[in-house]
Amino acid sequence: MAGYIIAHLDVTDPAGFERYRAVVPRVVEQYGGRYLVRGGSVEALEGEWTVPRLVILEFESAERARQFYHSREYQEVLPLRLAASRGVVVVAGSA
Repeated sequence: MAGYIIAHLDVTDPAGFERYRAVVPRVVEQYGGRYLVRGGSVEALEGEWTVPRLVILEFESAERARQFYHSREYQEVLPLRLAASRGVVVVAGSA
């Protein structure tokens, strides 16, 4: 079953976030992931949506999504995102 990384982000430093965006797709692809949603508009059909940026990555499994997130390659670029945004990142799917 597919696994997903879902990120709700508020970009606080657009220039810094662009540095992250320039390098992270290579790491996502290295772990077999693909972007399903990468920013763009979000329309709330029920309730209130307060997070400006939504990213959804798909992997072959939740375990592979975890491997990507905890990988040396991603951990090297993660500080760029943490310095340029705030938010919540979760993994969803079967273990």
